[in-house]
Amino acid sequence: MKSIFTALLILTAMSTETFANPGYQIGDVATDFKLKNIDGRMVSLSDYPDAKGFVIVFTCNHCPYAKLYEERLVALDKVAKAKGYPVIAINPNDATKYPEDSYENMIKRAKEKGFTFPYLVDETQEIARTYGALRTPHVFLLKKDSDNKLRVAYIGAIDDDTEGTRPDRVKYVENAIDAVENGQKPDPEITKAIGCTIKWKT
Repeated sequence: MKSIFTALLILTAMSTETFANPGYQIGDVATDFKLKNIDGRMVSLSDYPDAKGFVIVFTCNHCPYAKLYEERLVALDKVAKAKGYPVIAINPNDATKYPEDSYENMIKRAKEKGFTFPYLVDETQEIARTYGALRTPHVFLLKKDSDNKLRVAYIGAIDDDTEGTRPDRVKYVENAIDAVENGQKPDPEITKAIGCTIKWKT
């Protein structure tokens, strides 16, 4: 009985923590980070002084949804980078539970798929928790404001075509970048990220 009660307390605490720390909302100032890239270097947003913003994408190797978006992510990086918003991909998953998401397999996957952007590992999962990422893929568009702070301008999916089969798909992130470049708010500012749940460490 005591063990059951203890387990309930732990579950309650975890639920409370999740509720109390929902992550970033639209307009919040995003923190910088320093995470290990697949080339062994540590990468920070401050390494890109000329960037107007960033497309932060929490993704991974093993998730079928993330795999369906890999080619579109490379295409998005090409378009977004040209406008000053490079893609930064972050793998937050616990690789002990999902070995396909290990650092070594991240290196292989990026090479196989021709990633043109940093693919960082969030080993402590601190950045994923700070942002409030829940799924892979899950996008946070950051826009640098007049006082050089990075503010969250869009949260959600890359587009409305999870399966990648529709040529008429709505490109949420590209549209959001165009909106902020024109001094407008993205419409929508938030969409539902469709994908696999992040594999948290316990």
